[in-house]
Amino acid sequence: MRGPYERVARMASGNAVVVFSVSGCCMCHVVKRLLLGLGVGPTVYELDQLDRGVADIQAVLSHLLASTSPAAASGASGSATASAVPVVFVGGKLLGGVEKVMSCHINGSLVPLLKQAGALWL
Repeated sequence: MRGPYERVARMASGNAVVVFSVSGCCMCHVVKRLLLGLGVGPTVYELDQLDRGVADIQAVLSHLLASTSPAAASGASGSATASAVPVVFVGGKLLGGVEKVMSCHINGSLVPLLKQAGALWL
């Protein structure tokens, strides 16, 4: 499964902020609106609109989230597909899902992370 991991890593490092999303997902919409409201123009990959490799990408994203989140690892956040998005990368590094993004926003650490990655200048 090395190929899909490399593909996700390549996609995630293509811009200062990358969001893996599904176009009809309300939590994905929340994350994208938050980033846009902060002045960040993230690269967004809508998984439901990709031509190929979607299942592999979703599996990689689910695995990455599960390895960073005890709730995701226990299955507490629902189905694998639902918990796989949104997934946000900042500076090519995994930030996390909606809970992590909102937590960082609330505790004040999101803007410094975005500045450090070159996504914000002010």
